[in-house]
Amino acid sequence: MKIALLADIHGNAIALEAVLADIALKGGVDGYWILGDLVALGPDPNGVLQRLMHLPELRLIRGNTDRYVVSGDRPSPTLEEAREDSSLLPPLVEVANTFAWTQGMVTASGWLQRLKDLPLELRITLPDGSRFLGVHASPGRDDGLGVSPEMKESDIQELFSACDANLVCMGHTHLPMTRRWNGIHLVNPGAVSLSLTPNRYACYAVLEATKDDYSISHHEVSFDRQHVIAQLNQLGHPGRAFLIRHLSVQAQ
Repeated sequence: MKIALLADIHGNAIALEAVLADIALKGGVDGYWILGDLVALGPDPNGVLQRLMHLPELRLIRGNTDRYVVSGDRPSPTLEEAREDSSLLPPLVEVANTFAWTQGMVTASGWLQRLKDLPLELRITLPDGSRFLGVHASPGRDDGLGVSPEMKESDIQELFSACDANLVCMGHTHLPMTRRWNGIHLVNPGAVSLSLTPNRYACYAVLEATKDDYSISHHEVSFDRQHVIAQLNQLGHPGRAFLIRHLSVQAQ
């Protein structure tokens, strides 16, 4: 069994296509498990969903931004915070308009209910008996700080001591990670879009599982960031200022 692990696509169909092409170039996979944050904040949420639905053995869970799109929940800053600090008003408006735009796009195309139905987690027993848990941020949560490579072991214990899994894969932090704690293998494939790696490449991982064992490899691939910037400008995307700043960072 060979599975591609993807997270944090964020409405960026161009980055997604680069990842899928790289997977195909390396021999393909049997299935795709996607760890949330599918459609917001990028310019092509419907293109992402249409492409995902054609993938084999697809498994999807929700991320916090998927929940924001369908529920009306919003990240910080809140209206109360903006009332106390007027400098927070511009980002508050940008965030509100971006999620409203994404919600309108997926609603008009008939995808909203599919997003509402996304589960919080994915549990699968691998061929060797390992218990796989897929989440977006941490067990039982699609938001919060997530799990960083430098997280203290005491904080990891608080999040994972009752997760009932040997292998936990998650996204949310936009940074690839492999870490082991108390018999649990913690893996983050990194972000397809809005990666926080120095080169800003699209990141993913591949899980290969047999009846004897499993292994995970990390991969990254460049994509046409200027094309994404052009899409954002052409659409007049309400969140384009933030997104273009991220996409314009010089690769290191």
